Amino acid sequence: MTIDGILNLDKPRGKTSFGVVALVRGLSGERRVGHAGTLDPDATGVLPVCLGQGTRLVEFLAEATKIYRAEIELGISTDTYDATGKITQRCDASSLTKEQVETALSSFTGFIEQTPPMYSAVKRQGIPLYRWARAGVELPRTPRKVEVSRLEIIDWKLPLLMMEVECSKGTYIRSLAHDLGQKLGCGAHLKNLVRLKSGPFYIKDAVSISQLEDAFRQGHWAELFHPIDMAVLHLPAITVDEENEKAVMNGRPLDLMRGTGASEKNCRAYSRNGRFIAILQYDEVGGCWKPMKVFRKRDET
Repeated sequence: MTIDGILNLDKPRGKTSFGVVALVRGLSGERRVGHAGTLDPDATGVLPVCLGQGTRLVEFLAEATKIYRAEIELGISTDTYDATGKITQRCDASSLTKEQVETALSSFTGFIEQTPPMYSAVKRQGIPLYRWARAGVELPRTPRKVEVSRLEIIDWKLPLLMMEVECSKGTYIRSLAHDLGQKLGCGAHLKNLVRLKSGPFYIKDAVSISQLEDAFRQGHWAELFHPIDMAVLHLPAITVDEENEKAVMNGRPLDLMRGTGASEKNCRAYSRNGRFIAILQYDEVGGCWKPMKVFRKRDET
């Protein structure tokens, strides 16, 4: 069986993102399976999983904006920055006010420099940082620029703080919780995390692992898959005639008006019968659209 599509899965607590991919590969029989944005094992929520030719669009989903619901416990710091770690500091946070926390949070919005936690998959000398950390080795980490476009407190009951975070790729919510605690002077860690949105996918539409397993057992699994172009619906689209369709499928550039997508460097291309055939990239020098990724019918591959 060959499958081209994208699943919007609700990753359960205790399962790694790689484990979800392995499960989908086993259920579907499709060899090419990949996820678009790692969630920590204890985190839950939206995990887009791409199959077949959909794996060629993982980069677009990975770059998309994410929204999280984060529960942060003030007054306790851990070495992993979350509830799985060893407690490194305790402090009385009972005197904090919501206004003080909101003021502190304001310094973490916009483009900020964020240092990845030692317990992360970032690699040094080809080895993930978490392996160095487990061996008791603390390594210097280079801060990364990320964008936090929204931080909103949605529940406040000391020592717990619930907030929604809208952010770019590469943002560590665990680091955000830790850094907030440092800013407030009382320490903090991430107690729970749910990804509510990843690109075009929302948690209200996400499919549980048990639902996915049932669908494959009962044979109606196809109903759960989204078409692969859903990963790039934010790009402008063009429809090409038969001659230009052949050109695209053979990797030749198209001399087309840039049109609506003038501010975009990429666009979606469809055949006249509505089939998604390619992502095109605009060549400023040549003044033409070049095929960046071509998607053939299975019988053409």
